[in-house]
Amino acid sequence: MSTSAVVHRRALHRIPELDRHLPKTLAYVTSVLEPLNGALSFPTAGSVCAFFDAGKPETVVFRADMDALSVTEATGLPYASVHPGRMHACGHDGHTAMALALAEYVSARLSELPRNVLFLFQPAEETTGGARELCNTGLLERCHAVRVFGLHLWPGLEAGRVFSRPGPLMARSNEVTVTVTGKSVHLSRAAEGRDALAAGIAYLQRAYDMADSLPLEEPLVLRFGRMVSGTVRNAVSGQTVLEGSLRTYREETYLLCRERLAEIGAALAAETGCGVNVHLSEGYPAVWNHEGLYGTIRTQLGADAPAELDAPVLAAEDFSFYQKNVPGVFFFLGTGDTAELHAPSFCFDDETVLPRGVEFLKKLLWLV
Repeated sequence: MSTSAVVHRRALHRIPELDRHLPKTLAYVTSVLEPLNGALSFPTAGSVCAFFDAGKPETVVFRADMDALSVTEATGLPYASVHPGRMHACGHDGHTAMALALAEYVSARLSELPRNVLFLFQPAEETTGGARELCNTGLLERCHAVRVFGLHLWPGLEAGRVFSRPGPLMARSNEVTVTVTGKSVHLSRAAEGRDALAAGIAYLQRAYDMADSLPLEEPLVLRFGRMVSGTVRNAVSGQTVLEGSLRTYREETYLLCRERLAEIGAALAAETGCGVNVHLSEGYPAVWNHEGLYGTIRTQLGADAPAELDAPVLAAEDFSFYQKNVPGVFFFLGTGDTAELHAPSFCFDDETVLPRGVEFLKKLLWLV
């Protein structure tokens, strides 16, 4: 059982950094990797990759995300964040620590392994998708990657146990912004205006009705968390902005929702005379586990295979970009009854959880 993952995690937990600006994190990760038998590269801002050449024609890839969150830590840990307003509240310190421990294992056994091994330590999972930028460098193709694995700490699942499922595991995420432009007039002349607030409320209700009525195999969520409208209480609102998020799994479901949301906007514009602009961000694709590779894991690991989840979750992850390029499987590593991810009090028993995660990752190296 590896304890180096615990040491790495606690060192990283103290120095959380954001987005692509990870100088201390990169310095620590690089200091662990440099003495090993891998070749280091820095293909994108805020990333470091380590290629361990076993002289084989194929490469297996392991990904770890390194960025933290703009959260003020409230754990009281002796190794709590020393960066005010920043915290590893999503477990990325644990992901990076397990990958470093696995790299140490790989370096010591490189000549025995069935494939070369590539480690991707990436930034910006929480923001704009550091995975996409790494994919765009062509690194996976140059290293002849044939499979990619990732693992995420997950509250509410048995501590130290690995979970997954074939097919959809995590949702596609698209931010939805609806801008309604009306005409503001004093309430005494309300009939001369075009009420952007009323139109915005109508849009929200119709969008919810649409999403709730679609007959689908997998769940979806469309919800708006913010609405800003008008300037004063005694004037018709001249503008309303709705901000929300759409979570789906299948591409055809996303395309259908995008079409319906645009149709709702066009209908309201015709009815009210307001301008209605509906914009969906590109977002992250769904995390969709490769069924064939998942089956190989189940067959070859036997009793050590991950426990199977009954249903996908509606959270999103940029690991999905790797799966667009290489067959991949993503896993959850349970942290037990802990605070939720992104909570200021998120903490877990790293001495129990992380070594078990490392042991599971080691087994993936030996799959044929």
